[in-house]
Amino acid sequence: MTQFRDCPAPFNLAQYVLRHANRLPDKVALAVLGQSRAERWNYARLEAAVCGTATGLLEAGARSGDRILMRIGNTAEFPIAFLGAIAAGLVPVPTSAQLTAAEITPLAKKIAPKLILAGPGIALPEGSDCPVVTEVATLANNPPADYVLGDPNRLAYLVFTSGTSGRPRAVAHAHRVIWARRMMWNGWYGLGESDRLLHAGAFNWTFTLGTGLLDPWSVGATALIPAEGVEARTLPLLLKRHDATIFAAAPGIYRQILKHPMLSMPKLRHALSAGEKLPDPIRLAWESATATTIHEALGMSECSTFLSGSPDRPAPEHTLGFAQPGRIIAVVDEENQQVPDGTTGHLAIHHSDPGLMLGYLEDGGFDLPLSGDWFVSGDMVHRDKDGAFHYHGRADDMLNAGGFRVSPQEIERAFVPFAGDCAAVQIEIKPGTFIIALAHCSEIAEADLREHAETCLAQYKQPRLYARLAELPRGGNGKLNRKAVISALKEAS
Repeated sequence: MTQFRDCPAPFNLAQYVLRHANRLPDKVALAVLGQSRAERWNYARLEAAVCGTATGLLEAGARSGDRILMRIGNTAEFPIAFLGAIAAGLVPVPTSAQLTAAEITPLAKKIAPKLILAGPGIALPEGSDCPVVTEVATLANNPPADYVLGDPNRLAYLVFTSGTSGRPRAVAHAHRVIWARRMMWNGWYGLGESDRLLHAGAFNWTFTLGTGLLDPWSVGATALIPAEGVEARTLPLLLKRHDATIFAAAPGIYRQILKHPMLSMPKLRHALSAGEKLPDPIRLAWESATATTIHEALGMSECSTFLSGSPDRPAPEHTLGFAQPGRIIAVVDEENQQVPDGTTGHLAIHHSDPGLMLGYLEDGGFDLPLSGDWFVSGDMVHRDKDGAFHYHGRADDMLNAGGFRVSPQEIERAFVPFAGDCAAVQIEIKPGTFIIALAHCSEIAEADLREHAETCLAQYKQPRLYARLAELPRGGNGKLNRKAVISALKEAS
């Protein structure tokens, strides 16, 4: 385990992110890429906007520690407002613009915001008397406020996650979380000041916010973000046109890109993937088409990413890679005891890991659920003797076949080269009786699928039910929705 230096104090997350603005005032910090033109922000303009927004929020009546509910769309105002709130000592709460009024109302009640920042056409909480700022962009026109410095362990922002419960929970992160992300610079990204990182996600997605914006700015690099409405098939053109050196996206975006002919991207050094497990066929197809590698990471809203391959230490085949230098993680059993290498268990993060959340917001305080000294992530993995981790899915996704626990990813890996996109799930055929089912989108006959299973899977791992779907249910970011797959199979049966 590599020792990771403590976060300096006093500290402010926003000041740290923009610390290169004085040294690199004219360098492009952000380019919003349209099909025909790009909107560019240099570091001086970006910092002025952030600190002006801080002033605007304070003049709107917010005070230190107040929560600011963000209902902003896919625009540059999103990260500017986020950092502006933090600069002023406020607590931004970013939320998906896709949430309906019925969905955002209980979340707003939970956090009790002082202000709501609202973009056009985005649903707001019902029955709220909280002041609403609709002209978010104009906040940046104010004189700059000073950064509010303090304890790096104090609350910086809240972000909602459903986790394994399906119930949205507010994850509380301290200012030090941005310092802990330094472990990802070399442990995953291979990121430096000269890089131009294009992230395919929207501004108001936390994966984009961290990997696509805050981390590049923290090292003085350039962030490239596609404008609203840019289609995945055009991303290679943008990568080429804007000399991107690193590309980041969820697996679903790679899948969409690879449906079309690929352009040459001579400046691209490598790519990054997170959000869900990257299927090997997609990885191999990308590497064949671009002559660049994809480095994958596993993480969660509660602790960013912690396992990954990197340019300096690529992940061995069929693994997630290694613990990022400085991370304090282990594989534990049901009794929270560390298990030997080669044994599947729960991936756990030590309570002292500097990137771990303060806790979930509950009744005005923070609840950090620990099992002994560990925060158990819900991911099932095993570690090789060389330190590489193998992924077996979420604990709640694991399949039970005749008393054996089976990873759905293991079954899917066996079928993807033969049948293409597929999903292995467990369905209940009668009370208390469960079987493994495979949903697929191919025209292959069931008899051939069964014959293939016999060649590559132990009998207890072989699906008992095969069902063809027109397409597999996925979320807006391309992530497989296993619950929706199960529902679709039940409707088809």
